[in-house]
Amino acid sequence: MSGGVPSRSSRARRVLRGPRPEAVPALVGRAAALVGLLDIAGGVFPRFRHSRMHAIAEVLPGSFGPFAAALSLSAGVLLLLLAHGLKRRKRRAWRAAVALLPAGAAAQFAYRHSLVGVFIAVALLVPLLRHRDQFAALPDPRSRWRALANFVLMGAGSLALGLVIVSVHPDRTIGNPSLADRLTHVVYGLFGFEGPVDYLGNTSWTVAFSLGALGWITAVTTIYLAFRPEHPAARLTEDDEAKLRTLLEKHGGRDSLGHFALRRDKAVVFSPSGKAAVTYRVVSGVMLASGDPIGDVEAWPGAIERFMDEARAHSWTPAVMGCSETGGEVWTRETGLDALELGDEAVVDVADFSLAGRAMRNVRQMVKRIERAGYETRVRRIRDLGDAELERIRQAAEDWRGTDTERGFSMALGRIGDAADSDCLIATAHKADEEPGEYGDLKAILHFVPWGKDGVSLDLMRRDRAADPGMNELLIVAALQAAPKFGINRISLNFAMFRSALARGEKIGAGPVLRAWRGLLVFLSRWFQIESLYKFNAKFQPRWEPRFVVYRASGDLPRIGFAAMQAEGFVNLALPLPRFLRRRRAAAQRPCAHAMGERDVRAA
Repeated sequence: MSGGVPSRSSRARRVLRGPRPEAVPALVGRAAALVGLLDIAGGVFPRFRHSRMHAIAEVLPGSFGPFAAALSLSAGVLLLLLAHGLKRRKRRAWRAAVALLPAGAAAQFAYRHSLVGVFIAVALLVPLLRHRDQFAALPDPRSRWRALANFVLMGAGSLALGLVIVSVHPDRTIGNPSLADRLTHVVYGLFGFEGPVDYLGNTSWTVAFSLGALGWITAVTTIYLAFRPEHPAARLTEDDEAKLRTLLEKHGGRDSLGHFALRRDKAVVFSPSGKAAVTYRVVSGVMLASGDPIGDVEAWPGAIERFMDEARAHSWTPAVMGCSETGGEVWTRETGLDALELGDEAVVDVADFSLAGRAMRNVRQMVKRIERAGYETRVRRIRDLGDAELERIRQAAEDWRGTDTERGFSMALGRIGDAADSDCLIATAHKADEEPGEYGDLKAILHFVPWGKDGVSLDLMRRDRAADPGMNELLIVAALQAAPKFGINRISLNFAMFRSALARGEKIGAGPVLRAWRGLLVFLSRWFQIESLYKFNAKFQPRWEPRFVVYRASGDLPRIGFAAMQAEGFVNLALPLPRFLRRRRAAAQRPCAHAMGERDVRAA
C-alpha cells in the first residue's frame, strides 16, 4: 500500500465495517408500512371492507363504523409516516410505534371485542420490544423548514386522499356533485365543518370523521415539527476550523480538495490523536464526505473509524465523493465499503504548459482574439486586493452565478475574500467600456484555493453574460502563465465525471455497450454539463487523476447520487430566500468580518 498507511488486523476491520441494514428494523418497517396501507384501505374503500381481504381488514386497528374508519385512517397514515424511521432504526419512530400499536389494539377490543385484532397489533409490537436495542439511532439534523414542508406535503396528500374518500360512495351520494363541490367538501371537512355533499345513512358521518382525522393529523404533525427541539445542521466551529487549517498547513499538499474541507456548512470528526480529520455534510440521511481525509495518512484510520461510528449512531448511510485512489484504498480496507470510479480531475503542471503546438491551437487563437478585443487580465492573491474591489468582485460573482443557489460541495469553498483565505488566488478579466457597467470594467472572475505550498485548485468560474465568449479560457491561461511568480507548480481544474467512458466511447472500435453508455452521458449533458466539462478541461492537455465514490451497497447508489446532487446544488428541496434578501443578509455579515479580520459566517 502506497503512502505508508498502516495495516490493521482483521478484527479491527470487522469493528470498523460500515453499518449494514439490520434485518429486524427493515422487516418491522415494511410490516408497519403494509399494516398502514391496509388500515387506510380498510378505512377508505367500502368495497375493500367487503372483499376477499375482509378477513385481514377486519382485524386491523379500527376498521368499521364512522369513528372506527377515522381511527383506521389515522393509524394507517401514522404508521406509514413511521415506517421509514423504523427502517433506519430511529429511536423516536420506535417510541411512536410502540405507543400507537397498543392504542390500535385497545380500540379493536373496545369497539369490536376482537382478540384477533389485538393479536395483529401485538404481533408487530413484540419484535419492536424484543429488539428495542436495535432502534437507537439519534435524530437527523433538522430545522423549522421541515414543519412547512410537512404542512405542504401532508396538506396536498390530505386533499388527494380526501377527494378519494368523498368519491368512493357513489351509491350513497345524494345528487351528482361536481368536482368543485367535492373539493369544497374536502376542504371544509379537513377543518371539521360540513360541506355541500350529502350522503345516505351513516356515510355522512364516516366521511366527516375520516376528513376530520386527516385534518387533525396534518395539524398535529406540523405543530410537532414546528415546536420540537431543533437539531440544526452542523457547522464548523472556530476551533474546528483552526485545527483543520493546522492539518492543512502540514499535509495540504496531498489532496487538491483539501482546502474545500473548510466550507462552513460541513461538520468534522477527528481521529483520537487529532492528527487527521474527515469533514462531511448530512443530506437526506446520507453522511456525505468529500475528498480524502485531512492530515497525516498514518492517522487516517482513526478519523475514518470516528466517521463510521457517527454514521452508525445516527443510522446514516456513509458515502465518500471524489476521493483519490489512495483514499479509496484506505476507505475500502478500513470499513469494508466498496469503491467505484466516478471520473477524473484535470491537473495541469505549470512547467509543462505551453500555448505552442497544434494541440493548443484553438486555445491560442481564442486567447489572442480576446486580447485583441481589448481585454486584459490580472492575477493576484486575495490579500493584495483592496476592500472596495473585493466587495465589487463578491457582488459580481453572486449576480453572475445564474442560479438561485450556490452550487458546489466537493470542489467549492462557497465564499470569496474571507480574511482567513488570504492565500487564495484570484484571476480577473477587465475591459474598459464607453459606458461602464455596474461593476466597472470587471468582466470575469476565476477563484482558486491553495493546494499545499505549490499548487492551487479551481474553485469557481464566473463571467458577465455580455462579455465575449472565451473568458474562462483567457483567465486559465493567465493563471498558468502567472503561476511561477507565486511559486505555483500545479493547478487543478474542473472535475470531469465519467471522463474515461466518454473518451473510450468515441474511439474507433468501441463496443455497443460502451457506445450506448457514452450516448446516455451525452444526453444527460444537456442538464449536467458532463461532456462539456470534459471537453473544456481537455483543451489544456492536463494529466487525469481518477476520483472515486465510496459506498456501502449497490442499492445505496441512487440515494447517494440524489444526496450528492442536493449537496452540489443541482437539486434544491429547500425554499430559497429571494435574491434581494440574500444580498442584504450577506452584506450585513461581510463588511465587519473582512475589515476586522473576523470569520465570514456566510453559509454557502
